[in-house]
Formats: sequence, structure tokens, C-alpha cells
Amino acid sequence: MASFNCFILAFFVALSFSSMYVSLAARNLLQLPPLPSVPNFPKPALPPMPTIPTLPQPTLPTTQPSLPSPSLPPLPSFPSVPKLTLPPLPSMPSIPTIPSTIPSIPFLSPPPGN
Repeated sequence: MASFNCFILAFFVALSFSSMYVSLAARNLLQLPPLPSVPNFPKPALPPMPTIPTLPQPTLPTTQPSLPSPSLPPLPSFPSVPKLTLPPLPSMPSIPTIPSTIPSIPFLSPPPGN
């Protein structure tokens, strides 16, 4: 955030310096002697525009010509492929069952007191 504030400050400083140079340049332009006026020259006459000839519009045919129908050769037949039989799948090993009950842990009784 500090670098952004520093950038904004540098931007405003640069903007203020540039406006000082612009004001000095404007003052110098105002102090110059007046420029001589531009003399009035006669305007040249342009030649007339040539006329564009009208060309005849082409006509497009409205009917399509009939094309001969081509005779197609018969499609090639594929050779017969013998039917493949897959070997039987191996049997999956059985998943061991996880006991659902937690075995009880025998608790030791405290020693008899004297």
C-alpha cells in the first residue's frame, strides 16, 4: 500500500512540473510578434466528373441442367471372421471377514488388603 501511495505522489509531482512547462511555453507564444496574414489565392477550378456508363445487367439461368446419374459399383464384402470365445474368468479369492464384536479384556482384580 505504501508503494502505491508513493506512486501517486510521484505522479502528481510529475504532473505539476509538466503543467509549469506548459504555462511557460504559452507565455512565450503570447509574447511573440504577430504572424503575417496568409494571402488569398484564387481557387482552382476542378474538371467536371466523368459520367459512368450503364452496363447491361447479366441474367442468371433459372433452371438447373439435368446431370446424368452415375452408376455406383457394388460395395466390397468383408471376409467372415471366426467367432472368438473367451476363457472363463478366474474365481476371485474370498475376502476375509472382519469380526464385528470386540473381545472383552479381562481386568485384573486389585490385590487383597491386609
